[in-house]
Formats: sequence, C-alpha cells, structure tokens
Amino acid sequence: MKGPLFYSKILLFGEYGIIKDSKGLSIPYNFYNGALKASQNPTEAAIKSNLNLKRFVSYLETVDPNLVSFDLDTLKRDVEDGMYFDSSIPQGYGVGSSGALVAAIYDKYAFNKITVLENLTREKLLKLKAIFSEMEAFFHGKSSGLDPLNSYLSIPILINSKDNIEATGIPSQKLDGKGAVFLLDSGIIGETAPMVGIFMENMKQEGFRNMLKDQFIKHTDACVEDFLKGDIKSLFHNTKKLSKVVLNHFKPMIPQQFHELWKKGIETNDYYLKLCGSGGGGYILGFTEDIEKAKSTLKDYKLEVVYNF
Repeated sequence: MKGPLFYSKILLFGEYGIIKDSKGLSIPYNFYNGALKASQNPTEAAIKSNLNLKRFVSYLETVDPNLVSFDLDTLKRDVEDGMYFDSSIPQGYGVGSSGALVAAIYDKYAFNKITVLENLTREKLLKLKAIFSEMEAFFHGKSSGLDPLNSYLSIPILINSKDNIEATGIPSQKLDGKGAVFLLDSGIIGETAPMVGIFMENMKQEGFRNMLKDQFIKHTDACVEDFLKGDIKSLFHNTKKLSKVVLNHFKPMIPQQFHELWKKGIETNDYYLKLCGSGGGGYILGFTEDIEKAKSTLKDYKLEVVYNF
C-alpha cells in the first residue's frame, strides 16, 4: 500500500501577519514530500509515526461531523495494521510537515471530500481551510489550515485576508536568473506553539499591535503584490524593510546566532532574511538579487534555492 505524494510548502510572505489579516502567499515546495504507507517490518521512525497516527485518529473522532466526517473504521484498521506517514519533510522547519500528513489523511479517508478537480470556488477553498484548520489543531494547538490546503491542492495560494483566499499563479521562474529565494538551514528544530505564544503575548501591547499594522503588515502586503506582478526591484526594496522590522520586533523568533547574519544582510544588501513559518529554528527564508554573491557570503551555511528570478 502506498498513497499519493503530498508536498511541503513555503509561506513566502505572511507569517504571523495572516493571523491579523495581512496578505500572504504560499507556494508548494516539491523538494520534500510524504505519503501514507504500510510496512511488514517497520523502522523505528515508522513505529513512531504509527503511534502518532493512533493519537491523531482519537482526536479526529472528536471533530464536529458537520464540518467533516471520516471513514474511521477503515482508518483505525489501517493504523492498527501499522500504517505510517513516510515523509522526507523535516519536522519543526516551517515547511509544513504536519500539513502534508493532514492532507494525506483527508484525501484518503474523508467522506464527501472536495477535490482538486472541481471548480474551486472561494466557498470551497474556505470550507477546506476550515476543515484543515480543525484537523491540524491537533499538532499545533492553533492552525490557520493553510499548510494542509497548500499541500492538498499543490498550487500557489494567495491569502487576501482571513476569509478571502484564492488559488493563484506566480510568475514563472527564470532558471538562469541571478536573483533567488533560498532556504537557509539554521540547524535547530523550531517549535511552533511557543513562538505563537510569544506573538500572542506581544499582541497585548498597543505598541506592538501598531507596529504590526503600520509596518509589518504594510510591507508584507507590498511584497506579495510585487512578487505576483513580477516587480523585482520594488520586491527587494520592500523585503529589506520587512527584514528590518522582523529583526527589530521579532527577535525571539530569530535564533540568537543569526541576529548578526540578519543585520549583515541588511547592511550589505547581499541578501535579506525573513522568517520561514513561525521561526525559532528550522529554515530561514532568504531573498537575494545575486545568488552567487549570497552563496559566497553565506558559505558556512547550507543553502537551498527554491525560486529563481
């Protein structure tokens, strides 16, 4: 038994902001993927995943059946028979490991599921997002539902606001382009829940709320618009502003040893860094107008190019 593949995702723009209605842009990242599998002689990782699935199944039994219902008998039987999620998606890296698992379970076991082949109206996208938000809450305590949505549909998703999302196209890549979006490996596993906790605590302060509205969300929205229009010059101008705001106001989400590197990018204009997901470790997202220059400046770190301009 082997299910279809579900890919990781990258939220290019919108981390934290989408909680407060900023724009966001999420794209599938095919470098990593996962699938449901069964094995007669499971590895240690498969056994761990299977135990995790058992807990997840118990949780799914509590989900409101008016929102979504599952073929729980088959699901339980498959899990009892040793089914696990075989995934190359790193956990705690902000590229949607739990999202891919949620998408895979929905795809295989949900009744009356909405499929990619349908005409995806805004209502259907929002219904899917609500279902996935409820399912993924098991892993994060609170979830926007966007990661599984991206993984399930495998198309870029534009978030205009909480209740206004649409499938979108992004400018096609210039594979020989000098500019690039890249992932920088922090080498640390990030935990989503504590980071979101810090953010929610900060939101109690008026100054932080104002900064979020007047700077963070403003620059995020501008970056999304620039990226979709293919206005690279303006995109880098706005990404630099965003990188500065994150360094000044989201320090706890940036691993300590990357503070200087972050600052150096802003000062030299060789690259600009931003959070990938909730931060605290995992990947850091980078934007550069000259990938060779960025690679040489960051030669001590592991870089993965995800998009070329």
